[in-house]
Order: sequence, then C-alpha cells, then structure tokens
Amino acid sequence: MTDGIIIRPATREDVPQLFKLVQGLAEYVKETHLLKATEADLLRDGFGPEPRFKAVVADDGTGNLLGNVIYSANYSTWLGRSVCYIDDFFVSEAARGKGLGKRLMAAVAAEAVAAGHGRIALSVLHWNPAREIYHRLGFKHEEEWLRYSVSGDALKELANAAG
Repeated sequence: MTDGIIIRPATREDVPQLFKLVQGLAEYVKETHLLKATEADLLRDGFGPEPRFKAVVADDGTGNLLGNVIYSANYSTWLGRSVCYIDDFFVSEAARGKGLGKRLMAAVAAEAVAAGHGRIALSVLHWNPAREIYHRLGFKHEEEWLRYSVSGDALKELANAAG
C-alpha cells in the first residue's frame, strides 16, 4: 500500500483512540448528549473474556487511528443467518475523501462473508451526507422499515412488567 495506512482489527491498546473516534462520531451527528459509554466500557465489552463487539481500524502506520467500524452480530429469523450490524462507522475529517471508508467497510464485508452473515445492516440519520457513501458501497435504504428502540426508564419499566 503506497499510503501506508493499515486496515486491521482493533486491539485493547487501541481503546483510548477508539473511544476518541466514537466521540468524534457523536460530535459529527450532534448527539454528544446521548454518549454514555466510557473507555472502560469499550475495553470490557470489546476486549474482555466475552467480547460483545468487534472493531476494525485504519492505522496510519504509526499507531495513529484515522477511522473505525464497530460492529456485532445479531440473528435474522427471516434469513436464517446471522447479520453483521454496524453501530459506529467514522473516518476523521482529515482522512476523508481518500477511500478510507470504503477500505474499512470492505474489511468488515470480508469478515461478514467469512463468518457466514447474511447481510450487513446499519442505521444512519436522515440528514447525514454519508448516506450517499452508503449508496455507492451498495447499501440500500429500506424505506418500509422504521427503527424503534426502548431505553432508560422506559426499558426498566418494561422489564418490571415481566413480573
């Protein structure tokens, strides 16, 4: 590679920079108020005894991270296969426009195919100009489906209804 950028799996040593990239995404989408995770959470849940997510990073060759994709598997009963769900995809502003996002996504796609996942899915804010990038990479907007979630007090209230 002539640019010296290495696409590789994240390691526990990357967690401080990985967290900074997560913060960068929260700032970019103007939702820093929703970011509750900490470096300790990422360390525990990504690099502990039972990892709950994986991450691929773009390393400039000196250990400086320029971008990342954080993802995990869930299961689709309709596909009868697991699905790779991308939670975070971010390329630092200085590194944008150089094809780095495509290289990161290609690395995740290669792992998804190797793991037998039936699809890669993600959510994106309606105003985000990155939507065009997803279209160029082959992602399709599923207009029929609306994302729903429950969290915080509403989640606890629902859990309490279990008896």
